[in-house]
Amino acid sequence: MSRLTIAKTYKMYIGGKFVRTESGRSIVVENTKGEIAAHTCHGSRKDFRSAVESASNAFTSWSGITGYLRGQILYRMAEMLEGRREEFAAAIQVTQKITPAKAKKEVDASVDCLVRFAGWTDKYQQVLGCSNAVAGDYYNFTVPQPQGVVAVIAPPAPSLLGLVALLGAPLCAGNTIVAVGSDLNPIPTAILGEICQTSDIPAGVINLITGKQSELFEHIASHRQVAGIYSAALSKKNRILIETGSADSVKRVRFNSFSDEDWYDGDKVASPWNIEPFVELKTIWHPSAC
Repeated sequence: MSRLTIAKTYKMYIGGKFVRTESGRSIVVENTKGEIAAHTCHGSRKDFRSAVESASNAFTSWSGITGYLRGQILYRMAEMLEGRREEFAAAIQVTQKITPAKAKKEVDASVDCLVRFAGWTDKYQQVLGCSNAVAGDYYNFTVPQPQGVVAVIAPPAPSLLGLVALLGAPLCAGNTIVAVGSDLNPIPTAILGEICQTSDIPAGVINLITGKQSELFEHIASHRQVAGIYSAALSKKNRILIETGSADSVKRVRFNSFSDEDWYDGDKVASPWNIEPFVELKTIWHPSAC
């Protein structure tokens, strides 16, 4: 009798720990042949709430460190992702009929995206901030500051690059992240937690949830501790649902409509203008010497 392979059950990454969902549910991930490739946690509203609490607790310390140090940490994250290139490429191919070369291209683009955002951590302030001209004996400066907790809703595909690109923008500005992975292929999201665990990311800064995105849209939009939402490839119905729910707590909501080619264009994906929606602009007045 042939031996059955044991399919791995991936945990979620919340508060710097690998946890099972409180609901006890799991989702079967089938490969392109219809075989069981893995199981992932079926995240619930309570899991999302726990992730937001962890992200909120981590915000002060993460936003308080220097942009240079944040850049070093994001660069370390890119290093760890590069080191597991083959594993991530294989994970991308589990549910998608793509060639190994294309899967590796997505991993490489994800690494490059993190490196770009690592470079922006101590430079975006010069692009988004300014010294304002005023008529008087004082200076007037506009300085960007992080908002708080940002919820990221990953697109179905690219499952890894889409997630990395969306969380990288608010993360490099000093926001903390609660990300819900791709419905189509949640395995890269689950493995990314292992990258966070080994790349100096402080506990609670990045929280990764797997499950059915549609079950969490309303809760994400209405949660008052979530300051912003970043997503891509959502249907018109889901965009309206999120916008309506976000109006009560006045969240910043950003929907990107990148094409398949755009995801691989670093100038578009890792642009400071994708960072701008997730910062608040503080104006400072200071007297000048007469």
